[in-house]
Amino acid sequence: MSTKIASDHGALLDRLGSRHPLAFLRNGDGIVGLGEALRLEFSGPTRITDAAAAWRALAATATVADAVELPGTGLVGFGSFAFADSSAATSVLIVPQVILGRRDSVSWVTTVGPAPAEEALGEFGPVEFGPGALDPEGYTAAVAEAVRRITTGEARKVVLARDVVAGIRADADLRVPLARLAAAYPDTFTFAVAGLLGSSPETLVRARGGTVTARVLAGSAARGGDPTADATAASTLAASRKDVQEHSFAIRSVLDGLAPISTDLRSTPPFPLKLPNLWHLASDVTGTLTRGSSALDLVAALHPTAAVGGSPTSAALDLIAELEPFDRGRYAGPVGWVDGNGDGEWAVALRCAQVDGERVTAYAGAGIVAGSEPARELAETGLKLRPIVEAFR
Repeated sequence: MSTKIASDHGALLDRLGSRHPLAFLRNGDGIVGLGEALRLEFSGPTRITDAAAAWRALAATATVADAVELPGTGLVGFGSFAFADSSAATSVLIVPQVILGRRDSVSWVTTVGPAPAEEALGEFGPVEFGPGALDPEGYTAAVAEAVRRITTGEARKVVLARDVVAGIRADADLRVPLARLAAAYPDTFTFAVAGLLGSSPETLVRARGGTVTARVLAGSAARGGDPTADATAASTLAASRKDVQEHSFAIRSVLDGLAPISTDLRSTPPFPLKLPNLWHLASDVTGTLTRGSSALDLVAALHPTAAVGGSPTSAALDLIAELEPFDRGRYAGPVGWVDGNGDGEWAVALRCAQVDGERVTAYAGAGIVAGSEPARELAETGLKLRPIVEAFR
């Protein structure tokens, strides 16, 4: 049952469960979940289409009383999917026991079951990250090999990631890094699903009332140290042949993915998008969803985009599997929510870390094309790791 509540009930993150948070927020609006009323698990190449079918079946049989009738009210599932078909990580859709939401100045609560009991907490101590399975030296070597393989024609672009790891208390309050991310990067999607926490700048896709929207990011540069240098950094990025080429691959992969289940597709020319620590090249895509399709169908059609995999997709994924000595898990996979009407909002799980017990693994990647320089790509991953590393410190 979804009912309106007073809009001054406080920050949504303050109401979260501490050790197993569920959240998808931007600029203070969005939804958070408490407890688990239902968990659906998926794996393998059909994990997203299987989830879409299971969600349709669940929505068709659910009894819902929704007095609010906004996207994200009524039946809602938080989801996070593995990046690779062969990943050992489990993909999930979780229906919380209680959902708190806020959108368009309206706040609500949805109850599916009794509120969960409070969790015992420890203090959130300092977390120090060190190299993971791919250290900086190994990463630059992998980038150099990717450039060599691209110049021989194996692919046009491949996104290579590296990882850093840290230890954490088993009873740490995970609301702490989430709150830091939400405060430092309010314009991004702060998310938490099944131990995956982050703050992504990239909308994978949004479905609302039959309208499809997406924001594509590919190509990036560090912010300048003063207004003049910052403006120069933005204009240099917009004029960069390497970054514009990388961005064009990403836009084409999104438009091609959406075409079978969307009409009236349009994309804006690329423009510099300012984040607190980076400039990105961005383009917005809009269209109309075909009848009967849901946000999960859009997710299945789009993943993986060239922005997180490469181009052509199959060749890029083969290179990732060869050159990255780790399972990405749900890093760079879709993360977001879907409701009983098929509306939903999904981001690409970037600037994130996976918490498994007392271990935290954070990831960041860079798009490699023929003109890529290994040292520059390593520096780019360092900038992209900064938000999540600082949130845990």
